[in-house]
Amino acid sequence: MRAEDWVGELQELGKPEWPRYLEEHSGLPGPRANLPLADAVAKVADREAVEVLLASGGEYPVMCAAAALGARADDPADEKAARELAADERWRVREGVAIGLQHLGDRALPELIAIVRRWVEDGDPLVQRAAVAALCEPRLLRAPEAAAAAVDACRTATARLASLPDDRRKQPDARTLRQALGYCWSVAVAADPGAGIPAFLALDTAHPDIAWIAAENRK
Repeated sequence: MRAEDWVGELQELGKPEWPRYLEEHSGLPGPRANLPLADAVAKVADREAVEVLLASGGEYPVMCAAAALGARADDPADEKAARELAADERWRVREGVAIGLQHLGDRALPELIAIVRRWVEDGDPLVQRAAVAALCEPRLLRAPEAAAAAVDACRTATARLASLPDDRRKQPDARTLRQALGYCWSVAVAADPGAGIPAFLALDTAHPDIAWIAAENRK
C-alpha cells in the first residue's frame, strides 16, 4: 500500500486505536519497518495523535510519532521534541525523525535548512547525524541552496567528529555519526560538485575517522 492508502485507513480510526493498528501493520519483527505507513502518520498525525503514540512506548508507534514531529519541526515546540527523539537509543526512532524532517523539506525547504544548521552544531553526535541524514536526500538537493547547505552540514559534522577525544570517538553515538557521513558526503557532492569536490578533497585524511569517511564515499 502507498502512503496515501494508509492515510485513508488511519483517518477512519479513533486516535486511541492508532498504536494497536500501527503495531499490527508495522512489518516488525522483520528486516524493514513499514515506511509508507510511517510516511502516512507523518502527514496526518495531529498533536493528540502524537501524544497517544508516544505514550504507547512501542518502538514503531514512537518511530511514527518521531516522523510526525520532524514533519512539523518548523514549530519550535515540535522541533524541541523531535530533537530529543533524534538522540533516542532506538535507531528506528532516530530514523523516524530524519524521515519526518525530509517531509518538512518537501513542504518548507528553508525551514529544514535552518534546522539542519542549528542541529549540526549540537553537542550530541546523534542530533548531528539526524541533521545530515535528513538533508542529504537527493530529492531535496535539487534546489541549489539545499545542495550548498548539505555540503556545509557534512563539513561541519565531520569537523566536530574529528575534534572529539580518541576515547569519545569510539562511543556508539559518534560511530553512528561516522556511519552517516560515510555516505552523506557523496550525496552532497553529487548535488553540488562545484563546492562539494573541493570541500571533500580538503578533508584531513591523516585522521583515522576522516580517512574512513573519505574511503567509504569514494566507493
